[in-house]
Amino acid sequence: MWNVPVYATALTESSAAAGSPNRKAMKLYISAAAQDFQWKKVLIASRLVGVPLESLILKEDEFESLLPNARSCVLVTKDGSLTQTSTILRYLAELRPDLTLSGATGFEQAMVNQWLEFCWFELEVLVGALTIRPDESEGTFDPASIRQILSRDAARALECLNKHLASHTFMVGNGITLAEAALVPTLVEVLSKMLMPGDARLYPHVLRWFKTLAHGNADFAAVLQVPTDFKPLAPLKPSKVAALKPPPPASKTAAPGSAKASSPASSKPTASPGGLSAGNVKDPFPMKFKRTRTRVKDLLKRGAQAVGEIITVCGWAQTVRAANKGKILFVVITDGSCTQALQCVIDSNIPGFAEASNCGGTGASFSLLGKVVESPGAGQSVELVVQSAEVLGKVYGGDNGEVGGKYYPLSKKGHSAEHLRDHAHLRPRVRSYAATHRVRNTMAFATHKFFFERGFQYVHTPLITASDCEGAGEMFAVTTQLPKDHSKKGKIDVDYSKDFFGKPAGLTVSGQLNVETHACGLSDCYTFGPTFRAEDSHTSRHLAEFWMIEPEICFADLKDDADLAEDYLKFCVHSALTECGDELELLEKIPNGDSMLRERLQGIVEKPFARKTYTECIKILLAEVAKGAVKFEESVEWGMDMGSEHERYLAEKFVKGPLIVTNYPKGIKAFYMKLDEDGKTVSAMDILVPRIGEIIGGSVREDRYDVLVERAKEVGIDPKDLSWYLDLRKYGSVPHAGFGLGFERLIMLVTGLENIRDVIPFPRYPQHCTF
Repeated sequence: MWNVPVYATALTESSAAAGSPNRKAMKLYISAAAQDFQWKKVLIASRLVGVPLESLILKEDEFESLLPNARSCVLVTKDGSLTQTSTILRYLAELRPDLTLSGATGFEQAMVNQWLEFCWFELEVLVGALTIRPDESEGTFDPASIRQILSRDAARALECLNKHLASHTFMVGNGITLAEAALVPTLVEVLSKMLMPGDARLYPHVLRWFKTLAHGNADFAAVLQVPTDFKPLAPLKPSKVAALKPPPPASKTAAPGSAKASSPASSKPTASPGGLSAGNVKDPFPMKFKRTRTRVKDLLKRGAQAVGEIITVCGWAQTVRAANKGKILFVVITDGSCTQALQCVIDSNIPGFAEASNCGGTGASFSLLGKVVESPGAGQSVELVVQSAEVLGKVYGGDNGEVGGKYYPLSKKGHSAEHLRDHAHLRPRVRSYAATHRVRNTMAFATHKFFFERGFQYVHTPLITASDCEGAGEMFAVTTQLPKDHSKKGKIDVDYSKDFFGKPAGLTVSGQLNVETHACGLSDCYTFGPTFRAEDSHTSRHLAEFWMIEPEICFADLKDDADLAEDYLKFCVHSALTECGDELELLEKIPNGDSMLRERLQGIVEKPFARKTYTECIKILLAEVAKGAVKFEESVEWGMDMGSEHERYLAEKFVKGPLIVTNYPKGIKAFYMKLDEDGKTVSAMDILVPRIGEIIGGSVREDRYDVLVERAKEVGIDPKDLSWYLDLRKYGSVPHAGFGLGFERLIMLVTGLENIRDVIPFPRYPQHCTF
């Protein structure tokens, strides 16, 4: 079945709101003998560009007599008729060039054309072969043999698609193109006619891509109307196939006096299943924002295609170097959009040269207008010959505010990680940190995308709370009752009855308890936000303020929880590999970087996570110690809370990859975790990864009221303080589970950085809260 996870970036917005209300609907004539996919390709493209169509199905003889040179469908435009579906697709794409459905660059346009040809020669031909009747074939006609050959050819085509989509979210570029418009409906036809060889899950990347478009995109879903339980190993029922076609118009040969003949609407074309009549197309609000500058990333991506263009770039100087006895300046500009920088050449005779020569050097900001030319040097394909230079901000310093690069805290020489943390307000200009932040940005987007595409609802849980989720008392207090002359070293007695909330409150250590309330009414939810721990910890793995992702799934057990966590982690790692390749390559090369980073991440995506119980892991560690393979600082025994050294050994040395550990002793886990039948362990799971140790912790939640009350008492929590949480177990309790992931540890995993303070914009830890 097509019941698989969806991995995709943000899709093109529904163009039902992207057309023009003044555009007259064009007619689409469809032959009754046409295959479904042939006209559906056109309808999808029309929706993507927001062009209204009126479809009219003609009998085969009527179609041939009216349009003798056409085969399946004809688009009637103001300039004439188009009879080939690929040609129609290209014509529609040209009506909205801003959507780049034909490709954003010359290379992408060639790739789109290549996939359109692939669709015809490798897929459409197969469907056509199934329509051959015995009287049209030469020699012996054996339907079973024909189907076997076609199934083999379909497998070859699907393998080709699967291989391509393993490293691409879309067929071409970073969004939907005509390749999707052609391939998806054709693929539906191939599958509905039982050309799918073997198990559909043999092609996971095709499945992901297919389901994302057929079910997750409004334009494709409206036209295809593929059921969510569509089984590609069995043909669609005739009633289903009929339901997918537009309703036929009234017959032109209806008997006089019949209802059809007398109906005023009978002579009008029937609207397509996408509802694309002119009256249904809505006009979007006008987009006002448009960059007046060109991003360095966009320019370098286009490369030689941009040669000759006049553009403006803005950014900060990595280096400013004078040449030819001071008559030429070479300014290397970065704007933070990518790992690379752009060399800009400023001649002494252009406006702004004098000011640029006295800008202060590295760190100064510029706006440079010039012509893109081929770069004579190695390292980049193009550079900018400046025609007008403006220094937006010089580098100042000293007591008298003089200009000079020596005052810039982040000059072009290398700096230690500690120095960069001390200048956290400036480190976004450093290549390594900028790359790390772009990865962080991608991971945040991937997180929301992963859960949104799986039907989870995002819950904003409170930052101020009266509940200590972990029951460890490590909360930052929130009060308005501090005396003006208080000392941070002195003890302060607070009368909470007079406080803002009338009782003790603090910054949340977790949003889990709060998100459970919504999951027990909305089913599947997640929260993603900052959390706080008042731990006096100075390790490379802990912060006082960090971000947590905490999903909660109802009607689920421990396996469901572990499966979701593994899927999520793999999804994020895959997103980093596909979206942040340049950043990962740079991070491999920095001092102390992980030279095998991308290879290690690829292994996480490709291999199933190992799974063992806590008891099995303790036995493994004891055996390893006994045979002298390892010596730990903390001795190993059942019931211990495994430290980082134990977790990393299991992940790095024993399984050599991610490890899911389940069923921990109840004494080392939170009170809300469900007690196992043995009464000693709880249905909890942690995911351990190399170089970090624990990255995810989760569990099945205790859904039995009486058991949860006793567990709260065991850890010193007054059940009255959690009456609202206990209510969930009184009023329609259901089994549910969830997990928490420290977002910064995820960033450490995908960047290879080993200190958590280097993967968050403003790290908070004991004695450090500067910015």
